[in-house]
Amino acid sequence: MKKLFIGNLPSSTTEQDITDLFSQYGKIRSLQLVSDIFSGECKGFGFIEMEGHEARIAITNLDGKDFKGKPLRVNFEKPSSKGRR
Repeated sequence: MKKLFIGNLPSSTTEQDITDLFSQYGKIRSLQLVSDIFSGECKGFGFIEMEGHEARIAITNLDGKDFKGKPLRVNFEKPSSKGRR
C-alpha cells in the first residue's frame, strides 16, 4: 500500500472528482481531501492510498495533467521532516 500526495487542486475539488480521476488506475483504499474548516472548500491538496503498482501507474499518468485548468501534482507522500512529539 502506498500513500500519494495530490497537490495543486482547485478549491472546488470534491472527493468524487478525485475518485473519478484515480479509480481508472486501480482500487482506492482511502482518500482524504484537506478542507477549510469554515468554508468546507478544498485547501488544494489531499492524500490517497492505492496498491504500489497502481500508485506508480497513477503518478505516471496524472502528474502534470491538467485538472480543472491547473496542472496536478501527484507523487509519493514524503515523510514529514518534523519529528513526532
